[in-house]
Amino acid sequence: MALMRLGSKSDDAFRLEGQTWICTTGLPSDVTVEIGQVSFFLHKFPLLSRSGLLKKLIADSSNEDGSSSVLDLRDVPGGDKTFELVTRFCYGVKIELTASNVVCLRCAAEYLQMNENYGEGNLVSLTEAFLNEVLSTWPDSIKALQTCEEVKQYAEELHIVSRCIDSLAMKLCSGPNLFNRPKAEGDCSQNQEQDPSLWNGISSETKLPPSGDDWWYEDVSLLNLSLYKRLILSIEAKGMKPESIGGCLIYYIRRFVPLMNRQSSFNDKNNANQQGTSTTANSSDTASEAEQRALLEEIVALLPNKKAVTPSKYLFRFLRAAMILHASQPCIDNLEKRAGSQLDQAELADLLIPNMGYSGETLYDVDCIQRIIDHFMSIYMPATASTTPSIPEEGPLIAATDALTSMTKAANLVDGYLAEVALDVNLKLPKFQALAAAIPDFARALDDGLYHAIDVYLKAHPWLIDSEREQFCRLMNVQKLSLEASTHAAQNERLPIRVIVQVLFFEQLRLRTSISSWLFVDNVENLQNQVGNLGLLRSNINNNGQQGTENLRDRVKELEKECADIRKELQKLTKRKKSWNIFSRMFFRKNCKCCKDSDSSGMNTPSSALNGKQNHSN
Repeated sequence: MALMRLGSKSDDAFRLEGQTWICTTGLPSDVTVEIGQVSFFLHKFPLLSRSGLLKKLIADSSNEDGSSSVLDLRDVPGGDKTFELVTRFCYGVKIELTASNVVCLRCAAEYLQMNENYGEGNLVSLTEAFLNEVLSTWPDSIKALQTCEEVKQYAEELHIVSRCIDSLAMKLCSGPNLFNRPKAEGDCSQNQEQDPSLWNGISSETKLPPSGDDWWYEDVSLLNLSLYKRLILSIEAKGMKPESIGGCLIYYIRRFVPLMNRQSSFNDKNNANQQGTSTTANSSDTASEAEQRALLEEIVALLPNKKAVTPSKYLFRFLRAAMILHASQPCIDNLEKRAGSQLDQAELADLLIPNMGYSGETLYDVDCIQRIIDHFMSIYMPATASTTPSIPEEGPLIAATDALTSMTKAANLVDGYLAEVALDVNLKLPKFQALAAAIPDFARALDDGLYHAIDVYLKAHPWLIDSEREQFCRLMNVQKLSLEASTHAAQNERLPIRVIVQVLFFEQLRLRTSISSWLFVDNVENLQNQVGNLGLLRSNINNNGQQGTENLRDRVKELEKECADIRKELQKLTKRKKSWNIFSRMFFRKNCKCCKDSDSSGMNTPSSALNGKQNHSN
């Protein structure tokens, strides 16, 4: 840390008695300076020779009887601690300028008019020169900016705040290798995994500076919100990467909002309320609920607009914390849209947001997830309708293939979420149906996940009547169930009979189609290959007829006979295939009345069709 020593006299000249500072020079005090509850018994001449303001005040307060003058300096920047250093400077007593006191001394020197008109090498010029030295290093700049909060009004007027912020922003954007970057005081980086260094067997609290792009996160988190916000805006304007800014914002809010450091819990609301009203010994380290709410809203407004810069898990934690802390509706809407644009990158645990509403109808906030899904679909659904990029979303265009991949991931995530919320007995059927129907059918390669969610819901809601069950099961496409899911569904007593018949029918139809196509294609290809080989052999024999023998002629005749027999077999097989097609058309024509009944009922395949097919086979 930068250091400047001033003065040569021993500091024994001043002593503190209670709330009073006394100068022990052997001469009686002729001026008293009062700053709040603290008094300074001083002498006029050292003060007059250095401060224009004190000279004026002393002149205005001089008494004809020569009694001591009393000055009220309650507005001096930095208060009594800073004025103590000023008086020591005026008396030539040793003091040290550091990054922790130079800002307050610079403001106090300006306030007291301690410029070159009242002595060469006065406090204004000395503190200004030292401040430039402080701003040349990273940790000293951080410390100086921190102390600006103590004298904010005067530091703003002297442009000290803007100078500190510009210094830090330039260092960040130029890279850590271009300037000296030791750790700032009070740093206890949580990014370090190494053990503390040992010296003579004693553990040292000093840690090595962190490496990587996040080395500065801990240092800037020492700033209060107003200064931190200005620093973030400055480095963003200077071209800092959005990924680094987003990471720094997450680090900052995790330090002051405990809700950001854990997964969703139904106790979060109670914990937040207790935290906001408690007055424990550590209350200075824990912000109140109102302070956390204000901080969260400010940080959300600073999040980069570029997609995928902020991880989805933290967007959902932002959203959950905003709901618990009762953040403003624009803040919540902003987070819902951000989370919706990255729904395909989320995990199931992220979506399990407890319902913080006063009604408490459901365990989880289903309405919030519904809005998130709707926003996701508004981005990706149009892109799948075309084979060319079509939907701009904060930068690059979304191609149809990428959109379909994202929708498939989101569909799997939503199906998992449905299975979780289906256990809630208070979840109404329309809300479940709305969530399931929000994802289009083509986005699901298989409906196994949706079937599992439906089965869980039916098990948790056994009071549903048959008509509700049938309507509910229309959410899934039984033709898109895997063999394992179809086997389970065929034996599932919770499903309506019509759905079970559909599953059996389509599995039987799928099996017969696979077997018939396999037999036909395999036999036809084998026979055709044999005929082709025989034709080629005959052609070769005819070309070499001049060298043939009687044995070859006999062999050719035998092969021709075998070829004729094969052709007959091929013709018979072809006729069987045609007769099977005719039989299939007759079968479905016979059952067309049942199909019409099925269409009118809204089911995919009639159960009567299966019965009719069995009767026909009988």
